[in-house]
Amino acid sequence: MKKTFCLTVARVGENLFEGEVVSVQLPGTEGVFQVLAMHEPLVSRLKEGKIHIETADGSFHHFDIETGGIAEVSTNQATILL
Repeated sequence: MKKTFCLTVARVGENLFEGEVVSVQLPGTEGVFQVLAMHEPLVSRLKEGKIHIETADGSFHHFDIETGGIAEVSTNQATILL
């Protein structure tokens, strides 16, 4: 069984995604990076691009970032604010 973590993707007044995921790939200002379960804590600015999410059930979700955002990763949890 793949290890998972809780991911929330939101913008002001709107929750776009919330659930258990295997991975999320994000367009950081210093380059694209991937977050997996048990990732070290970090905060990163995001630039325009795409978010790619693989959920615990094996499905995939994609979101476009049009104006940048911020990602915060803590103990087995990640929050993306757009």
